[in-house]
Order: sequence, then C-alpha cells, then structure tokens
Amino acid sequence: MEDLGLKEVFATINSQALLDALLVVVVAMVIIVVAQKLLPVLAGRLSGKPRLYLLASVPLIRLLVIVATIIIVVPILIEPSFENMVAIFGALGLVLGFAFKDYVNSLIAGIVTLYEMPYRPGDWIQVDGHYGEVRSIGARAAEIVTPDDSVVVVPHNMLWNALLANGNDGTDNLMCVACFHLEPNHDVQRVLDLLRNVAFTSPYTRTWQPVVVVVKNEPWGMLYRLKAYPLEPKEQFRYVSDLTARGADVLAEAGVGFVSAPVTGG
Repeated sequence: MEDLGLKEVFATINSQALLDALLVVVVAMVIIVVAQKLLPVLAGRLSGKPRLYLLASVPLIRLLVIVATIIIVVPILIEPSFENMVAIFGALGLVLGFAFKDYVNSLIAGIVTLYEMPYRPGDWIQVDGHYGEVRSIGARAAEIVTPDDSVVVVPHNMLWNALLANGNDGTDNLMCVACFHLEPNHDVQRVLDLLRNVAFTSPYTRTWQPVVVVVKNEPWGMLYRLKAYPLEPKEQFRYVSDLTARGADVLAEAGVGFVSAPVTGG
C-alpha cells in the first residue's frame, strides 16, 4: 500500500518539472555560495558590532534560502495535498533516521544552535579544549580558527554533552587577563595603582569599560590579575602581551620582584 501511495505521489513528475526544480536548486546554491564568500569578506573590512552582525547573518541567510527552496520545489514536483506530504516526509524521515542517524543528530543540533545561538560567527569560544574564533556555522558543524591559525571543525551535536565557554557572546566586548606573580612584602596599593595605569595607558584598551586588578595571597607570594577589555576581540593576544610587557617594566622600575616559578606542591 505504501509503495502504491509513493508511486501515485511521483506519477505527476515530468521532465519540465524536474528542470524547473533543478533551476530553483541551482539558484539557491548560487545565493548560498555568494553569501558564504562575500559577506565574510565584507565583514573583514568592518569592526565592532557591524562585523559581528554581518558574520552572524551568513548561517541565517543559508537557512532561509534552504527553507524557501524546499517550499518552492515540493509543489513543483508533487501535488501539495495532505496525503502526499505525509507520504513524502514519512518516507524521507525513515531513510534519514536509519541511514544518517549521526548526521541528522548534528543537523538538529545545528537548528538548535541557530535558535539558541550559544555561539555565532565572530565569537571566541572554547569547546573540548580548543579555543578560537568561530569562522563559520554550517548545517552540521562550526569551524573555529585557533590562535595558531588552525581550523577546528566542531560538530553541533557536541552541544548535547560538552561544556562551552563564550568569551564575547555576540558582542565586541571580550575581557582579557594578564597575570603577575610577585614576591611578598611590597606596597600592595601602589602595585594596584601601577597596573591600573598600565591598562588605561595601553593603546589597545577600551577605556570606557571597567579595568579591574584582583590580588590574591598565595604561599609563594602575591598573584595579581589585571582584567581589561581590548578595542577589538581579535587584538586580545597582542593586548595581553602589551599589558604583560609594560606591566613587567613598570613593576621592575618600582623595585617589585617577580616569582620565577610559583610553588604548586607541598
């Protein structure tokens, strides 16, 4: 009975319908490819929120094009009756469920990703020990570029059982931390003031965001953590290097000694 139903569904398909459907699919593929190639290039010439918004629009445009293509192609190939839709999508669901279980799982996770947006293109995330900027979000996986310029492909279904840290969460605010391991017996307030001044005088600092210095007493000495925001998330490594180098120079001039290797054991 099911085979006869499917035969009736596809009985109306002819060469003209196939050509029309193929033309729609080709146009959709061209739009997707152009969006995936052109928008990141344009985003690379921008900074701040416009860059993030433009990058985030790429997977959304792809999803809208795919949905629109399905809506246009299905009525071309078959008569859009309730019985035909049930037969087609029922058979398609069975095939995908058995043959592409893991792939479908990733596709569903990709849809959840586009809805919940735990990460977007332009976000700096850490997942499964890998840290980098989200370069693109596909239907099955996302690509992140690490600080060493390696591309890591992260399947969306890792969302089900992995912890994910997002440094800027769709904004252009990304906190950076520079650590200083100092010997004890020094003027703590003076060191706090010196490190704050280092951050505020850095050419990379977003001065309208908070600059915080946290100090903690450790068995080996004092741990200072200078927290501030760079002008652009992509400048974070250069920014931390600048804070660390200039902070070390200022503290050395002030006569504050460093601990070369903090003691971790008893």
